[in-house]
Amino acid sequence: MTGAKRETWSSAAMFILAAIGGAVGFGSIWRFPYLIGTNGGPAFVIIYIVLLIAITIPLMMAETLMGRRGQGSAPESMTKLAAEIGASPRWSIVGWLGVLGAFMIMTYYSMIGGWVLAYIPSSITDGFAGQTREQFQASWDALMADPARMIFWLTVFMGVTALIVGRGITAGIERAVGFLMPALVIMLVIITVYALIIGDAAKGLAFMFVPDFSKVTWELVLVALGQAFFSIGVGMGMMFTYGAYLDSDVSIGKACITIVVADTIVSLLSGLAIFPIVFGFGLDPAAGPGLVFVTLPLAFGQMPAGTLVGTAFFILLFFAGLASALALTEVPVACLSRRIGWTRGRATALVAFLIWAIGLLCVLSFNELKDYHPLSNVGRYATATLYEIIDDVSANFVLVIDAILIAVFVGFWMKKETLLTELGLTDGWIYQSWMFLTRVVTPIALIVTLIATWV
Repeated sequence: MTGAKRETWSSAAMFILAAIGGAVGFGSIWRFPYLIGTNGGPAFVIIYIVLLIAITIPLMMAETLMGRRGQGSAPESMTKLAAEIGASPRWSIVGWLGVLGAFMIMTYYSMIGGWVLAYIPSSITDGFAGQTREQFQASWDALMADPARMIFWLTVFMGVTALIVGRGITAGIERAVGFLMPALVIMLVIITVYALIIGDAAKGLAFMFVPDFSKVTWELVLVALGQAFFSIGVGMGMMFTYGAYLDSDVSIGKACITIVVADTIVSLLSGLAIFPIVFGFGLDPAAGPGLVFVTLPLAFGQMPAGTLVGTAFFILLFFAGLASALALTEVPVACLSRRIGWTRGRATALVAFLIWAIGLLCVLSFNELKDYHPLSNVGRYATATLYEIIDDVSANFVLVIDAILIAVFVGFWMKKETLLTELGLTDGWIYQSWMFLTRVVTPIALIVTLIATWV
């Protein structure tokens, strides 16, 4: 059933801005810098960019054109595309995997959004000055041990997300990203300039841009590929869904390249905003996830106007996370509203509630259920919490399988005429290069990654 009327973006610029918002999330501003710090610095950056060009951009183009061609939710579009070429309707599994991946990721993504929100009032009221590393670590540990506080902020983050998604594409998502993304970029540029002035710019720049290929390992390549997927949002149904609202006169290739370039610039700016501060105040660049929640607050407490800068940083991080959460939540909402014929508001309410409910289990995995290992008889998950299982299965299985199937369907099943029409290309070297990457490089790389991860 397709009871919901198809919405469209008001302009190509709004589609690009919304898709950039979907890509620029915690993966770009929080995860990317700490992965640089723990994976050899610039060698990781170079490999990451190569993988973006060789795998992520071709896949993103494929997923977007499938969405625009299908003009429905991800499963609905796949069913239509399969029927168009006389293929089995079972190809709808590609759409369902995208919906599942987006939903699973949102269950813990909303929890991380709650962490960020929890730090904003703390930074305003308590400030960062005069506290030691031990005190910041204790504050972080106290948050992780307090389920009530984590649930409260999870609820706030998910509530804001639902209110915006429930208003639709034009009145909700477009208006939100029209404010969030410019504000994010302005704040990020200001913080980056401040960091380069107040911190150790030379060490920060060298750490990010002077390569040391002796540190390159197979594990580093796998981490870089995972970041390319996590950051851009391939295989999550996001571009499938956003592409369905895209008019036919928009160049998918140019739009996808713009989105990836913008996300990469934001990721690199985030590193430039963080590492000069880290080195300038003698802190550890390889602090892992604690880089944002423990190490940076320590630096903010030692610098002029540190409370103001620190508060702005966490607001920036919230904006980035919210923009991405809108895209992820839209995927199951679009599916539910079109599949069942529910109003957008009703579909959003149910999806948000389910995300929130499973998000509670993720929260409890850090405190009340931290010693609960539901798959203790499975070697890979013998000591894994519920959160760790959801994270691993979604990122390392659902997304990868979905991306492989997308590449296979587009590369071997869809008609060349359809692909050329949707991409606005002729049968020249650009199309041939894209097809080679989609048909050969991408599936091989992803299958190898899948084997290396799970075997």
